[in-house]
Amino acid sequence: MPHQLSPPSAPAMIVKSSTPSGAPPTQEEISSLMNTAFTAQTSQQSLDAAYALTNLLINSVGFRGFRIYGILDAIRKAAADKKDGSRRESAMNLLGALFERMPPAQRISEVNFLIQDGGVLNLALDALSDKGSVVRESAQYALDAVFTGLSPEAMVVALLPALSRYLAKRSGKWQGTVGAYDLIARMADKAKIGTGSKEEEALKDLLRESMGKKLAGLIPVVDSGMHDLKAEVSKQALKTMTSLTTLLSNDDVAPRIPLLIKTMEKPSTETLQKAIHALSQTTFVAIVTSPVLALLTPLLERSLNTPTTSQEVLRQTVVVVENLTKLVHDPVEARTFLPKLKPGVQGVKDRASLPEVRELATRALDVIKKAMGDDDGNLASGQIAPTTPTDVYAVLDKSIDPKRDLAGFPGDEEMWSLTRAYIAEMVVEDVNLRHVSRVGFSSGPYLRPLLNDDKASAIGESLQQHFIDEDHRKFGQPIKPASGEVEIVNTDFSLAYGGMLLLSHTNITLHKGHRYGLCGRNGAGKSTLMRSIAEGKLEGFPSKEQLKTCFVEHNQGEDADLSILEFVSKDPELAAAGKDRISHVLGEVGFTAGPGGRQEEKVGSLSGGWKMKLALARAMLMGADVLLLDEPTNHLDVSNVKWLEEYLKSHTEITSLIVSHDSGFLDNVCTDIYHYEQKKLVCYPGNLAAFVRVKPEAKSYYTLSASQASFKFPNPGILTGIKSATRAIIRMTNCSYTYPGASKPSLQDVTCNLTLSSRTAIIGANGAGKSTLIKLLTGETIPQTGKVEKHPNLRIGYIKQHALEHVEMHMEKTPNQYLQWRYANGDDREVLMKQTRILSEEDKAQMNKFVDLGDGKGERRIEALIGRQKWKKTFQYEVKWIGMIPKYNSQVSRETLIGWGFDKLVQEFDDHEASREGLGFRILEPKVISQHFADIGLDPEIANHNEISGLSGGQKVKVVLAGAMWNNPHLLVLDEPTNFLDRDSLGGLAVAIRDYKGGVVMISHNEEFVGALCPEQMHVADGRVTHKGYLAVSADRFEDSRPGSSMSSAVASPRGGSSAVSSAAASANVSGAEDGGDLKFKSKKKKKMTRAQMKEREVRRRLRHIEWLNSPKGTPHPPDTDDES
Repeated sequence: MPHQLSPPSAPAMIVKSSTPSGAPPTQEEISSLMNTAFTAQTSQQSLDAAYALTNLLINSVGFRGFRIYGILDAIRKAAADKKDGSRRESAMNLLGALFERMPPAQRISEVNFLIQDGGVLNLALDALSDKGSVVRESAQYALDAVFTGLSPEAMVVALLPALSRYLAKRSGKWQGTVGAYDLIARMADKAKIGTGSKEEEALKDLLRESMGKKLAGLIPVVDSGMHDLKAEVSKQALKTMTSLTTLLSNDDVAPRIPLLIKTMEKPSTETLQKAIHALSQTTFVAIVTSPVLALLTPLLERSLNTPTTSQEVLRQTVVVVENLTKLVHDPVEARTFLPKLKPGVQGVKDRASLPEVRELATRALDVIKKAMGDDDGNLASGQIAPTTPTDVYAVLDKSIDPKRDLAGFPGDEEMWSLTRAYIAEMVVEDVNLRHVSRVGFSSGPYLRPLLNDDKASAIGESLQQHFIDEDHRKFGQPIKPASGEVEIVNTDFSLAYGGMLLLSHTNITLHKGHRYGLCGRNGAGKSTLMRSIAEGKLEGFPSKEQLKTCFVEHNQGEDADLSILEFVSKDPELAAAGKDRISHVLGEVGFTAGPGGRQEEKVGSLSGGWKMKLALARAMLMGADVLLLDEPTNHLDVSNVKWLEEYLKSHTEITSLIVSHDSGFLDNVCTDIYHYEQKKLVCYPGNLAAFVRVKPEAKSYYTLSASQASFKFPNPGILTGIKSATRAIIRMTNCSYTYPGASKPSLQDVTCNLTLSSRTAIIGANGAGKSTLIKLLTGETIPQTGKVEKHPNLRIGYIKQHALEHVEMHMEKTPNQYLQWRYANGDDREVLMKQTRILSEEDKAQMNKFVDLGDGKGERRIEALIGRQKWKKTFQYEVKWIGMIPKYNSQVSRETLIGWGFDKLVQEFDDHEASREGLGFRILEPKVISQHFADIGLDPEIANHNEISGLSGGQKVKVVLAGAMWNNPHLLVLDEPTNFLDRDSLGGLAVAIRDYKGGVVMISHNEEFVGALCPEQMHVADGRVTHKGYLAVSADRFEDSRPGSSMSSAVASPRGGSSAVSSAAASANVSGAEDGGDLKFKSKKKKKMTRAQMKEREVRRRLRHIEWLNSPKGTPHPPDTDDES
């Protein structure tokens, strides 16, 4: 039976005007309700009594009843009653009811529950280990109630310390420890960015930033739980640590978090070395704040202070310390963490055995001292002093005299002392995180129950105004638009795509005549934002009737059969302008009028650059107020980019929102930059250069290798008979091509060749024939005169000018599925779709042709080629004849088959053999493909689960790039590779091309990209191709290049031979001096080997096989040839 409650006697209490409302209850009334709760026959009856008691307190004496009537003491006593489970359950129900209803009514009760006398939260945590399930359920209800009712400030200032105190106590039961870790994890999860209202997301921001500041104390507490002997505790601590790492807002560290957590979970020399190595390979560009330092400092400290750490790991550690410290901008944070690392770095400087490591440690020490400010801890010049509790006390004490202003109830002075400190801590959080609008909420409601009259609200408002003024003094007044500025858009919005939140409760403000650059990584949602505005789907953005907007993007879906003038005239939005006006505007952008002029040409014949100019002309005709320009410089040559810059700057009545990866264009055009930061849009006045000065981590907009993106291209295999990187592997001789319906040839009498060491740029104006030249080289198009020869085993990776054409028929597939489809049968299906591979009617008739080998067996028809082998200086093919069994197959030379007219059949078999060699031991399974996509810079999660239709333009280009590189090509052909790629991806691609071991030929109008990579240039003009020889590459475009480095040599001679900028290499490459006229590939004549030579060969093969077994999965097996040395 439940035990009766013997409540402590209650002192008499005189009611003053500051009590909530009704008269104070008697001791008997309180005792009766508590006895009802403790002696109830059912859980619901107990809970009803608990609610009744809570409501009685709220409507009478409020928080003071806890002490006057001894309520919390009675709950403590009942919770500790080991003999009566119902009393323990009732104690938890009482706690739950109080936690649920008291704080919303009287915020000051949080002090009673969480701070005064150690609080009562530990009672609920201890009850989680109770033998009775109903007690555990009631305890969980109490914990849920306290978690739900607290503000973000209260969670960080009161709940978090209470949980830390509980976890520091070693005598608790493991269930309570799990509950405490779970509450911390729930706090971190609650702080995650979501899709709530603007007010909800602002509270999450505050909680996330506040908890991030406390990570230094939290991580050691959770880390110790990860090594608890109780499996349930370690499992929950691991979950909590994973949740805590979501508080880090640092894109540099984010990819390394799983490895860092694993290192903490399983602390060993091996895992620590892996973590340090991963960090040393990370390019740190984002500002380093206390959450990042809190996570990394323990690992770095352990590495520095472990006696067995190798010299190489020490070297990597001090490099990481130096790189991190350079990005710590707050000396207060530096002085919190860096003193823990400084002794370790000093020890490396004093005791490291390698001079290089000692020198690096010396450098790191200098950086640490600079980051920490002066030795006395004084603020550096220009450093803003953070607000402290003392600053809050000074303001509060001016307004409140405890002897005069407090209500005067017993215990009020003690509560004022505790509440004063509590308010000060919460206000400090609000002020230092610049949420000053919440200062009133963090003070007024807590003061109201204590003060004699209704001055609490006035004090709260006064306190808030004081710190608003302080914020303006420290950080300046909010920027106001200059006088005369016309604001045309000012709206708050959120933006999501599919299941992905792109922007959360952010603001966009546009002023008339301003040109805004929209900057952010690929996939951040730049084009999605522009498209939402264009389609009228962005909440709060003026409609097209109020504000005329025009979206200028790369759309290749035009009607190819119409003339340019007809195409524009039939647009219903433009028809009203009249043909004369349309013709005039088209003439302004370069489309000449009249017979034979460009306006009479077909839309389908336009190059990418002219298509973009056509889109701009349509925007001009619409008379748009706002131009939305998505990569406007893509496909434009230098003169047209200059024209576009002048057009935008001269039309001061038009507002532009521009997405571009051309840093020079943004520098010359933009008046403001909008930057994506933590799912917010942040506006920076000035052009791109001014933005980078304010935001140094954005320097990848200027330096190609200062990039967080990392691409890795596979090494191409060997080519039979090719022993020199400067020998031609593909050659075009006297080729001409004229498009159907065109009056003059696009290319005329072109001769050129490419080698494995080629780094060739094809330069020319829009429509000059650059893409046509590429198509002839790769077999996309057949020359009408002349010939194109290539090595039979040559594999070409080709990305078209309009790269998305590669995947436009596979939009419903994931990138992983697309790659599996493309290489499902061991061949590249895209190669089989080229015009040079498609059988025409003549080719099909050719397959029915009878041929006579001259072997006396008469004429026969070829069914298929089923094999190939070396023969003299060429190849011979095994021919299967129609109607004859395999024993009658014949070996026929390549030249004979081509002479008979079966060149496409030979080419198809050569392609199959080249693909087979290239794929080697690559396994076409999702795990291997995911790693391949990761090497190209596409998140495996996206590659495996997102449909191609939902990817951004930059992500689609990465899919195409991964497809082209899957079969380890010898020659990479890129037609406008810089289109759609953001600056990070552009830098990653540049570094990958620089280090690639095969040949590269590209078309690009991006002078920065071409100048950094391509020493050889082919200029296309008027259908003719002119070789400009070898130029010096701009090594300074790569941040990791230094004077005297071998970068230039590596670019031009990737196989490690002599520099391609030498005249000898240049002449060999351009003239074909090594080729001996025709493009033939000799195979060595086999010599009979001695027994000793055969034994040596077997030894070499075995060693190569063992080395291959130890190589990473997917590495092609080295060929076992008879001619290795």
